[in-house]
Amino acid sequence: MASVRIREAKEGDCGDILRLIRELAEFEKLLDQVKISEEALRADGFGENPFYHCLVAEILPAPGEPRGQGIGSKIIKKVAEVALDKGCSQFRLAVLNWNQKAIDLYKALGAQDLTEAEGWHSFRFEREAMRKLVGK
Repeated sequence: MASVRIREAKEGDCGDILRLIRELAEFEKLLDQVKISEEALRADGFGENPFYHCLVAEILPAPGEPRGQGIGSKIIKKVAEVALDKGCSQFRLAVLNWNQKAIDLYKALGAQDLTEAEGWHSFRFEREAMRKLVGK
């Protein structure tokens, strides 16, 4: 069974974080949508006013062992702990509609599927759309 240690991310983790973002995007068949750079991760996550809070899960031995060992549950529980400690009233997860294993896990852990419960759709404005919107 894999050993998991979850810790606060450090600026030096940005290269690995970007690699993991790309690996996840490839798994989700969305690699072409990864536009962020290591420098942007550094600025957004470790600058004067960090935009996000990042945790790193160190999994030993290396990833590739069979799924179903509770690693995802441990990570989500840690995110909930950090969110509560920071005074958050909620945290949100995004999952593609075909990733039924993730959907089932989130529901089993107590997450509410807002698509089912409230009919929410998630939208994003990318850089070009934002530029057009503001006339730049």
